[in-house]
Amino acid sequence: LKAFSSPPQPSARLAPASDPAPTPARRAMVKYCTEPKNPTKSCKAMGVDLRVHYKNTYEAGRAIKGMSLRAAQKYLQDVCEKKRCIPFRKYRGCIGRTPQAKEFKMTQGRWPVKSCKVLLGLLKNAEANAEFKNLDTDGLMIEHIRVSEAQQGRRRTYRAHGRIGPYCNCPCHVEMILSVPEETVEKPKEEAKPKKFTRKQLAKRRLMVGGDA
Repeated sequence: LKAFSSPPQPSARLAPASDPAPTPARRAMVKYCTEPKNPTKSCKAMGVDLRVHYKNTYEAGRAIKGMSLRAAQKYLQDVCEKKRCIPFRKYRGCIGRTPQAKEFKMTQGRWPVKSCKVLLGLLKNAEANAEFKNLDTDGLMIEHIRVSEAQQGRRRTYRAHGRIGPYCNCPCHVEMILSVPEETVEKPKEEAKPKKFTRKQLAKRRLMVGGDA
């Protein structure tokens, strides 16, 4: 018997390497609802899915909007020590009255300590970002702050007759932008230009001046 050998196989050739596929443009990891007017003189901070009540944090963030960094830190520390209060302007249902709210021309206020501590942590983070960019931290102002609702965490509570009811928490997202205010320059006074009148207007003015004569 003769052994039949298989015919020689052609050597496999490697296909020429094609050009790599273009990589998609990298998107920002964190998206803010607005951008600062001057990014070189501003810093950002954000917290996502924070385990603090949305309504309390919303009112606390609204109270510090427009303050300087140092003033906001001192104010939140005073709220934690219950020396000053957070005025409740939007979510006012079942909110008790306190004389400390007279400072803001309101009657209802509370002391949400947990929300204030979270905001203090975000302000500290923003301050560190400002120092990294060599900004003057004493001159920073809270230009933008936004508190929005996050997805609720669902748990259960046991009710009478074998029923189960929902037991949800209301976390929130917080974002803030601090910036150094620009120096305002007074606009130079412009010389008043002489008013021009038509012939008809001049005739009416002459008539008004000497109309009774």
